[in-house]
Amino acid sequence: MATINAGTSFPSTVVTEMFNAVRGHSALAKLSNQTPIPFNGVTEFIFNAAGEAALVAEGGAKPAGDATVTAKVIKPVKFIYQQRVSDEFLKAGDEVRLQYLTAFAEGFGRKIARGLDIAAIHGIDPATKAPASFKATNSFDGLVSNIVAYSAANIDANIDSAIQAITDGEVTGLALSPTAGAALAALKVNGVPQYPEYRFGQNPDAFYGMGSDVNSTVSVQETGGSTTDHVLVGDFQGAFKWGYSDNIPLDVIRYGDPDGAGRDLKRYNEVCLRAEAYIGWGILDADAFGLVQA
Repeated sequence: MATINAGTSFPSTVVTEMFNAVRGHSALAKLSNQTPIPFNGVTEFIFNAAGEAALVAEGGAKPAGDATVTAKVIKPVKFIYQQRVSDEFLKAGDEVRLQYLTAFAEGFGRKIARGLDIAAIHGIDPATKAPASFKATNSFDGLVSNIVAYSAANIDANIDSAIQAITDGEVTGLALSPTAGAALAALKVNGVPQYPEYRFGQNPDAFYGMGSDVNSTVSVQETGGSTTDHVLVGDFQGAFKWGYSDNIPLDVIRYGDPDGAGRDLKRYNEVCLRAEAYIGWGILDADAFGLVQA
């Protein structure tokens, strides 16, 4: 990773490293296809064709089709991540500065991964857990109406019920809360574990041929919320898109209290590293997903 000076942007190689970390820590990024999003957003056109293809005899009339085309605008929103480090960062040589920035980039990737999941699944601000303006229009909790009541003793039946109610798309992925993963691990028939791959806190990549991820972001609650998600299942490959802008600026702030920590940077010989990322996502078809909630 190249050394970065104050007031510059991360080079594309570092941005790629950051979002490789996102794909490793985000349930949505792991289960879906990643698509880069430009600053002004993109429009995904959704073609819903009803009925079947028709045979037309020679000289016969072609029957009318029954289809609708809708558009979904995927517009990025800004995520901020900042971290205080010793002002040695400003005075040290390139090798030490590189160590600081490597650690910062790794932390950035993990936090943005959680931020993407919490915002897109629940429609809440990852920092405050307060509902965001897009909760009703661009989050799974706000859009998905296929909801099954959670029962730890019947978690596999819960998942099956949510899948059976999905009317659009293919079921390609399964995101589980740690509680749901533990419930699967605990299921036994005649004393034999039915899902041993989930035992002892394991996180397998597949569940009956579909992608799988156990992630604590699935069960994050909004402030004052009364429901908890334990399973999100559906067509992550075809009905969910996300991406990021490749320009991520890095600011090195030397003065004041930019993060509200109650500590003046100069007094405590610190600087604040701040990066801003634009990430966008879109749920193209809410009927392609199901939730299991408690």
